Amino acid sequence: MNKKDLYRWCCVPAEGLAAHSERRLPFLMTKDSAEMGEVMAMELVQSIEEANAQKRAFRVIVPCGPKCWYAPFVRLVNARDVSMQNVTVFHMDECLDWEGKPLAKNDPYNFRTFMEVHFYSGIRPELAVPEANRFFPTPDTRALIAEEIAKAPIDLTLGGWGQDGHIAYNQSRREPFSPVTLEELRNCSIRVQNNNIDTIITLAQRSYGAAYQFVPPMSITLGLKECLSAKKVRLYSDTGTWKQTALRVALFSEPTPEYPITLLQEHPDAMVIATYETACHPMSEHPEWEFNGITEA
Repeated sequence: MNKKDLYRWCCVPAEGLAAHSERRLPFLMTKDSAEMGEVMAMELVQSIEEANAQKRAFRVIVPCGPKCWYAPFVRLVNARDVSMQNVTVFHMDECLDWEGKPLAKNDPYNFRTFMEVHFYSGIRPELAVPEANRFFPTPDTRALIAEEIAKAPIDLTLGGWGQDGHIAYNQSRREPFSPVTLEELRNCSIRVQNNNIDTIITLAQRSYGAAYQFVPPMSITLGLKECLSAKKVRLYSDTGTWKQTALRVALFSEPTPEYPITLLQEHPDAMVIATYETACHPMSEHPEWEFNGITEA
């Protein structure tokens, strides 16, 4: 990543991102988390309604987060009588302990528990996704999920992105003895992996008062091959400072394995959506800042 380019991208005001002449990816900015949650929920609800009207199955990849869309989604499905009987849901990822085993049921980073409570349980039973159509990734179900995804096209991938632009848990690989090329990143598939140190520190600060000892050190994730195979991809973030730089890189950088989200630019129907707080950047608000080798004349 060229730091001069990065500095220039980070200096663009939030209000100037959508119309910027160098933007490489469609972008929508929402006012706040509540508005973004409604947009995200409506994207999925309308997509399911369209499939139902056409009497066809609907296949979707969903994340555990952002969290702002679950309540609006449950409300809309119940109020509009949206049947999800023909919906198949592939969950993006799951956290694992240091031995690659599932977490305790009520661990805050147990994604399955969270989704069962917030995504599934509030839906009226007659409208709900059949349990046989819910695919949660675990080391034991990895081959099954890969097989099921390969059976038919994915209609929609919903997701977020991480501090290094990871989609699902497709982190920027920083292992010095096994670097990953852009082509390898494009074609990566469902797998178990160690979480990057910066991911662990970020989650510790965000959730546990910096108690990194409690952050899951491993994960299983759908690969970018699966996530970007969908006909439509929509990534959302309302996490503010954690995502601000990755957003700028997604919008302006050429594809790079340093930020996996940049591969979204190669998709025919992809968009990133962020709250105003996430679209802001401290460098755009402090033109007086100076950095050696970057800002001097």
